[in-house]
Amino acid sequence: MKNLFWFVFGIAGGFVLAHLVNKDPRGHEVLAEVDARITEFTDRIGDAYREQEARFAGIVDDVKDAATHAASAAKATAADVVAGAADAVNAAASKLDDADADAPARPSASDSTAEAAAPAADGTPKLTD
Repeated sequence: MKNLFWFVFGIAGGFVLAHLVNKDPRGHEVLAEVDARITEFTDRIGDAYREQEARFAGIVDDVKDAATHAASAAKATAADVVAGAADAVNAAASKLDDADADAPARPSASDSTAEAAAPAADGTPKLTD
């Protein structure tokens, strides 16, 4: 609390002193020169900030463009891979259909079960593959 008191007291004393100095013509010139220097400094800082902000905005735009391009390229590549896989699956299914059409007819599972369950003519059960 004591530090706060001294801080406020210093600020108030500074205002009183600046008011007294500003009443004198020489003091008025000094304060005007200080004000001009402070204004020049803040203008330079503001210009540098805006320049740096513009530079960063350009970099961010370049990164966004690169990311968009990379995403579209990855999407196109994925679509090509999916199309290729679909073509491979269709070709394999076609080959299986052709192989089934060329192969001799195989007995169904129900036919072989019925044969296995029926005893042979001599009364012994049949052995199946």
